[in-house]
Amino acid sequence: MKLPIEWLNEFVNTDGIGIKEYCDRMTDTGSKVEEYEILGADVENVVVGHVLSVERHPDADKLVVCSVDVGEDAPRQIVTAATNVFPGAYVPVAKAPANLPGGIKIKSGKLRGVLSEGMFCSIAELDLTLNDMPDAIEDGILILNEPDMKPGTDIRDLLRLNDTVVEFEITPNRPDCLSVIGLARETAVSFDRPAVWHTPTVKGAGGDVRDYISVEVKNSELCRRYTARAVKNVKIAPSPLWLRMRLRAAGVRPINNVVDITNYVMLEYGQPMHAFDYACLDGKQIVVRNAEADEIFKSLDDKDHTLSPDMLVIADEKKAVALAGVMGGANSEIKDTTTTVIFESACFLGSSVRTTSRALGMRTESSGRFEKGLDAENTMPAVMRACELIEMLGAGEVVDGVIDVYGGKRALPEIPLNAAEINHFLGISVSEEYMTGVLESLDIKVKDGKAVPPSFREDVQCMNDIAEEIARIYGYNKIASTPFSGAMRTGSFTPRQALRNQITDRLLGLGLSEICTYSFISPKYYDKIGLAPDDSRRKCVVISNPLGEETSVMRTTLLPCLMEALSHNISYHNEQAALFENGIVYLPQEGAGRFGTGELPLEPLHTSFGFYGSGDFYTLKGIMTSLLSLMGIENASFTACSDDPTFHPGRCATVKIGDFLCGKLGQIHPTVAAAYGFSAPVYAAEIDTEGMMPYCCYEKEYKPLPKYPAITRDYAFVCDEDTEAGAIEAVMKKAVGKLLESITVFDVYRGSQLPEGKKSIAFGVTMRALDRTLTDADADKAEKKLLHCVEAELGLTLR
Repeated sequence: MKLPIEWLNEFVNTDGIGIKEYCDRMTDTGSKVEEYEILGADVENVVVGHVLSVERHPDADKLVVCSVDVGEDAPRQIVTAATNVFPGAYVPVAKAPANLPGGIKIKSGKLRGVLSEGMFCSIAELDLTLNDMPDAIEDGILILNEPDMKPGTDIRDLLRLNDTVVEFEITPNRPDCLSVIGLARETAVSFDRPAVWHTPTVKGAGGDVRDYISVEVKNSELCRRYTARAVKNVKIAPSPLWLRMRLRAAGVRPINNVVDITNYVMLEYGQPMHAFDYACLDGKQIVVRNAEADEIFKSLDDKDHTLSPDMLVIADEKKAVALAGVMGGANSEIKDTTTTVIFESACFLGSSVRTTSRALGMRTESSGRFEKGLDAENTMPAVMRACELIEMLGAGEVVDGVIDVYGGKRALPEIPLNAAEINHFLGISVSEEYMTGVLESLDIKVKDGKAVPPSFREDVQCMNDIAEEIARIYGYNKIASTPFSGAMRTGSFTPRQALRNQITDRLLGLGLSEICTYSFISPKYYDKIGLAPDDSRRKCVVISNPLGEETSVMRTTLLPCLMEALSHNISYHNEQAALFENGIVYLPQEGAGRFGTGELPLEPLHTSFGFYGSGDFYTLKGIMTSLLSLMGIENASFTACSDDPTFHPGRCATVKIGDFLCGKLGQIHPTVAAAYGFSAPVYAAEIDTEGMMPYCCYEKEYKPLPKYPAITRDYAFVCDEDTEAGAIEAVMKKAVGKLLESITVFDVYRGSQLPEGKKSIAFGVTMRALDRTLTDADADKAEKKLLHCVEAELGLTLR
């Protein structure tokens, strides 16, 4: 929003306020200034000149020598090639030395031997256009025809080129500030200066507007209010200089008096307006309706647009003549022959205007205001101001009466004004009287302890909004910094985060490298690791809008991602790699629907790790044992597993804590490994980290060094080849009981001394009592029970 200071001074006197001070203070109070421009700053020493005589140049047929009164003691001599200069004309004269826009410098000099002490200026040399000076000749000298001109008057004063324009960045919640009046209101409050508001008055010329037009609003949701007035005996002409220059300073191109008035009112009041040529309307009725499907509309810029039924149009009895809130139609634009005009001032729903504007690629000054939400109460003052300007400029006669289709005012919020609460909220200490004064100056009425914002402040709805108004006028820079109050809490990790970090540290310490892979994978990954068609892990969450088939489902296991990472390393000829990942898997809940019963899937934390090029199954088991030790889990058991298609049937084990299956580890099946490009063994494991959390024990109990000696005895049992050492160890632990300190497998023998299909497993059993020295009798008793239990439960005897 560009604000000419000269226009602002009509409402608030800014004398004595420097432009830098003005910009800083307005930014501090919430009206952010982007930049300011001093118009005419590059025009220096250009004045009004009165041509006294015009003589032919003695040595050039196309040049003339003029004597010009420029308000000095003696006339100046100007040599020019202009053909439209004549004695008695008033023209802009750049008195040497002078500066013109574009860095042009004018100096005295001789033209074909005759001294020229300056230069006459055209509109282009003053950075003006024919819209700014409609009486000018585009390729000739600007002939001035303003009243009461005096030679020597600064051209910037005469043509109103000496204004200062401030450009504001207005936030979307403050559409009221997209107007001179809105910014004048903010200026008055920011500098504590009185504001003078003008109430438009219209004399009228008789008649009745209803003899000209009637209005029907068919969609009152999209059009909250429609106000219209008629003007007859219109005289289309250029606007006066003051109006043209104000529009130019505000960044709007002057066109003619009627169109300029609608733009002037839009800038002054923030209310977009439109003017229809009455002669172009079919019938005497204006209908505000939704567009018909595929209706064609030609806008003022002569472009055809295909409309849809969700767009709002202003129509006569046969056709659409304007696109509501966006742009008028070419079929009813103001022309030089226009004699009767209908002024429209309406309030359209902002979201509807924005949808239409974006769909058609038509962003205008009007749509930019409407889409932010305008005040329906502003339509009447705006149309009255337009009619007042019509009479002021002598551009026509205003027909009596106003058409106003309005569903009624909206209820204004009543917000409790609690000074203590606002002071506490802002961290300031001001009186309720001060708060009331600030709010009243912003037109927010305070009555019976409640603040009632005006209709144009829809952004003020609650106590926080009231506090913001007080804070910005009080000054954010005056609010002292205060430390946070309340008890300070030390941040910490959740148990899940802490366990994840501990596992990461442990695996990094064991020489593995961490990876992070995508949670969404391809369903083909399950085929690649050899899962059976009915495997429960194939039931996964399907992404409704995937980037492609390769990322269409959420993973239920980390193994495919781990194998892809290992495969990536082998493809780059890395001789060995050891990787791990702490990641989330997504398990749909049982029931109907994509997510089971309609609930979100479970997202437990899993840990996978694997390697190739170094180590074997027992290396993998050692890593698993280290993680179990980290978690304080002592009762985990390893059981052989031969039915998982992902793993080698003879080199795979499940890990259980009681009856809970917490993980699986082993050598990847050669067929699966080959699918990933491996010819050497690959080892991998995956554990349900989150499921193991209830079994974790982080309490460490101090145990002093033993005072009494231990007794170690060795036992070798002959068993079937498929008998697991862990099964024998479990029976032995239960048999020995509290005296047991440790059991160690120290030998496995297969050979000619044993029958086919048999093996011998040797255990070292260490026993110790904490309160005494064990005797041979104690050891014999424990041994007898051990051997009995092994034979009774497993059918094994000593070798």
